[in-house]
Amino acid sequence: MKVLKYIVLILLILFIGSSTYVAVQPSAYDVSRTRTIEAPSEVIYNEIIDFKNWSDWSPWVEKDPTLTFTYPEQTRGVDGSYSWEGKDGKGSMKTLAAVDNDSIWQELKFENFPPTNVYWKLNKNGQHTDVNWGMTSEEMGFIMKFFALISGGIDNMIGPDYERGLEKLDSLIVKKISEYSITVDGIKEYGGGFYLYKTTNATNANISSTMAKQYGSIGAYMAKNQIAMHGMPFTIYQEMNMEEGTVIMSNGIPVSQKIDITDDSGILCGFIPKTKVLKTTLKGNYTNLSEGWKQAMEYAAKNNLTQSEFKPFEIYTNDPGQVPNPADWITEIYIPITE
Repeated sequence: MKVLKYIVLILLILFIGSSTYVAVQPSAYDVSRTRTIEAPSEVIYNEIIDFKNWSDWSPWVEKDPTLTFTYPEQTRGVDGSYSWEGKDGKGSMKTLAAVDNDSIWQELKFENFPPTNVYWKLNKNGQHTDVNWGMTSEEMGFIMKFFALISGGIDNMIGPDYERGLEKLDSLIVKKISEYSITVDGIKEYGGGFYLYKTTNATNANISSTMAKQYGSIGAYMAKNQIAMHGMPFTIYQEMNMEEGTVIMSNGIPVSQKIDITDDSGILCGFIPKTKVLKTTLKGNYTNLSEGWKQAMEYAAKNNLTQSEFKPFEIYTNDPGQVPNPADWITEIYIPITE
């Protein structure tokens, strides 16, 4: 019996000692992970600010497929929330504050553990965004400390899930912004009108930067001379070599009337008459325009349509500055045809 008492006493001492060791571990923590995603911060923000999207990239859904979610009326923005239940218990999250396209602060509650703060920070990095996702708290309960201790630290316990979540978010975002569709709308009538333009050549490698420079120059001229836009920018292709990836193009902005150009700006005023066209619509990134033109040309050939003397052109019907997701950009392709 004495041996048994000694064993019980030793076990009690070990338990007290272990409990004391766990209890004196730091209560405050801040664990985060960062990943660079090739997408505008606006697109990423729109994905993470709505809890209804989280199940698509959540690392915890991957670990526990039995998770079920409950969504209230508001899931997006400040005061948006949701809750879940899985094999490990119940939890909920709520968005406390947010700065559009920049940062988000949220509160996480899980079972009887003290609430913790979750944060997001989006840092623009050229055409990319550095996404920082973390969890922080000033109070960590005994059970949490115990699990953190046997996991090798709170960072080892939480960090890998955040890392996996960002990896899945990256894949989802890239897939979403890469989506596109092409529709051959058939024969239409284009209304025509006056436009200011500049002509230059370009290749597939520099066409985007060249267009931006052209439109910037025309826009500056119009602002200086108080000339209002009368439609969305467009490009007329004077020559197009799809095999070599080269073009001679006129980048134009519609105006309401003929403009007399008297300086040496290199800007000219042109006119497109009302004409029959084959219209094709691309919804998606401009990088898919070659496929749009290909389908338009194939349709014209298949239906024995003859191109008229007027050059083909494309109109950019929405502004990427106002529509950050490339999957939502809309370009109309027009091939003027004979009657």
